[in-house]
Amino acid sequence: MLESWLFGFLKGAGMVLLHPLFYISFVMCLVIGVLRIKREREDFHTRVEDLYLELKFLLPAGLLLGLIGSILSILAGIVIPEAAIILIAILSLIGTGSLRLRSLSPAYMIGIPFFILMLLHGKSFNLPFFKTAFNSIDHSIYPAVALLCGLLIVIEGILIARSGYKKTSPKLIPSKRGSIVGAHLANRIWLVPLFLLIPGGKLSSPFEWWPVFHMGGIEFTPILVPFLIGFTQQIQGMLPKDSIRMNGRRVIGLGVIIILAAIAGYWYPYAAVIAAAAAVLGRESLHLYQKHQERKLPFYFSRREQGLMVLGIIPGSPAAKMGLSAGEVITKVNGVKARNESEFYEALQRNAAHCKLDVLDNNSEIRYVQRVLYEGEHHELGILFVQEYKRKREAV
Repeated sequence: MLESWLFGFLKGAGMVLLHPLFYISFVMCLVIGVLRIKREREDFHTRVEDLYLELKFLLPAGLLLGLIGSILSILAGIVIPEAAIILIAILSLIGTGSLRLRSLSPAYMIGIPFFILMLLHGKSFNLPFFKTAFNSIDHSIYPAVALLCGLLIVIEGILIARSGYKKTSPKLIPSKRGSIVGAHLANRIWLVPLFLLIPGGKLSSPFEWWPVFHMGGIEFTPILVPFLIGFTQQIQGMLPKDSIRMNGRRVIGLGVIIILAAIAGYWYPYAAVIAAAAAVLGRESLHLYQKHQERKLPFYFSRREQGLMVLGIIPGSPAAKMGLSAGEVITKVNGVKARNESEFYEALQRNAAHCKLDVLDNNSEIRYVQRVLYEGEHHELGILFVQEYKRKREAV
């Protein structure tokens, strides 16, 4: 029995290689990377991170949480109909094509197919490939779909809170008064593969050959389904780490509420409908609430009287090796007060072989950093400042 289960799950894992989202996710990461670099060059005449930044976040965290989620879904006996998997895949493909990463939240990618399944219930279809998938929709599957939605929303929140704030991209934006201020943009795509159980003796064409196993006299097909989770957030009133972690905790809370409502749906069917509606409306409300709260706050990355606000640090640069970080304020350079970029680099040139900075850190405490500067290192230390005006793009 155990060998049969292991064999079925190992073969089921191969399904992920047949799913178009698995390959599209890599392409999408590269496209987002190209757009990010283009914007950074327009703002700062240099890129901050390399083209493969988004790819580096695509798999590691998602694989671990996908494993945990798979164990929980199998232990909970969550059985998802093939029609739901097909609808989720179609909607995800549409979402990736639009490049609107936040539309890839499980709240939308599973919540919307939930209501489509309700509309299709009891109707007959003769589709060319999936002939039986949409002709066997039963109302008993609704709590399972809502439960899967809640589980993935919790995973989304954990991913946002744990890695959404890392290596955000600095940018320049206009304030309401027309001056230039700084902001940070987080764009993330995570691939979360989940093992799901599909009811019935076989999948519809063209996958009838897929392995099947039995449990309690009922036939199930295990498959590994890749879920794309997208996240976008612009931060302008707080440090990225604080703002994004707070947002992630709110999303986790929403996911827990959806799970509890979905569980109640096994006894009270309307609770599952409420759970799916709360997922879509709740996630959209959290997005609007976060934007509203951000706009109420004064701009964090703006010019300061004490000195120069650090908007970003180029990896591998002298500034990165000195331990500088976004949000800190440089008050003095080699003992000379610096109020703008011109004064900063004039003071730096007084001793081209050595750099000593007085820095007001993110805890409002003064610290001192210094470093010997070597020939051939980045001539501007690798610090991105909030500028008085946005630079014009240079001619190629």
